[in-house]
Amino acid sequence: MLVLTATDIEKVYSMQDAIAADKQALKIYTQGNSEVPLRTNFDVQNGQCLFMPAHIKSRDVVGIKIVSVFPNNPKLGKPSVPAQVLMLDPQTGEVCAILDGTYVTQLRTGAVQGAATDLLARKDASRSVLIGTGGQAISQLEAMLTVRPLTDVAIFDINQEKAKQFTAQMQQKFAHFSTNLYFSQNLDDDISQADIITSVTTSKVATFDGTKVKPGTHINGVGAYTPAMHEIPANIVEKADIRVLDTKDGVFAEAGDIIDPIKQQLVTENDFLELGDLVIEPQKCRQNSQQITVFKTVGTAVLDVYVGYDIYLKAKAQGIGLNI
Repeated sequence: MLVLTATDIEKVYSMQDAIAADKQALKIYTQGNSEVPLRTNFDVQNGQCLFMPAHIKSRDVVGIKIVSVFPNNPKLGKPSVPAQVLMLDPQTGEVCAILDGTYVTQLRTGAVQGAATDLLARKDASRSVLIGTGGQAISQLEAMLTVRPLTDVAIFDINQEKAKQFTAQMQQKFAHFSTNLYFSQNLDDDISQADIITSVTTSKVATFDGTKVKPGTHINGVGAYTPAMHEIPANIVEKADIRVLDTKDGVFAEAGDIIDPIKQQLVTENDFLELGDLVIEPQKCRQNSQQITVFKTVGTAVLDVYVGYDIYLKAKAQGIGLNI
């Protein structure tokens, strides 16, 4: 069995690798070549345990992500949300790998936004806005920088000090992209100039003014994942020319910023595509430079398992990780 830490994974697997893998994973999902049972949640004495399995039929690969939410863990010097991804050997059914689930989640979540941005944003997109500087923000920024040669990225958070610190850290971490990363002091102005907007928050209200969005902009809603959360303005969901989801089942059940516009009859479920549809039929992507496009993701275990197995194969081939 191979044990892979976040550091191990970084050595063998790039954001570009993860973006390509996410496209294939969601193509498989849309084609019906995967099985994704409902998530199992257990409320236990010190927190909650969540189990998210998936079967990639075309590769005959099975895996499961296990996430625990134990709020008192920091008092013990441990993370409050530990996570692991377990992969099974297709030949024997044995557990063949354990991966750092927190890092895999961050990587595949950044990558799914990168996949959507790559498929939907204008090729000449140069200015972007990142809203939210929490645990998923680094991979979201890296994904945007990976798929488009951005000249400027405005970074915004309702906690200004946190946003300033994050911006300074990212200026160092991503200096090799030669992109001007700056703290947004006027979000409306930055939104009005943006070619790409990515919101990664748990906000219960829209995180930006939809009336400021210019024609041709691509918008990603990444953070909100419950019916009570609403990152993307309803008027933008209504106005968008192309609306894309990672999975219809997941988003229609969980994402308030899509559920509510449907309830308000601003749009119908038939007005949405899955990202897998765009991979299968590229002609469904952006048709001109004036279209507003929207992508919403709530995540799926198909991404964890597909990416996890891909990482395992690369690490095994390169002799990376701890064999036990």
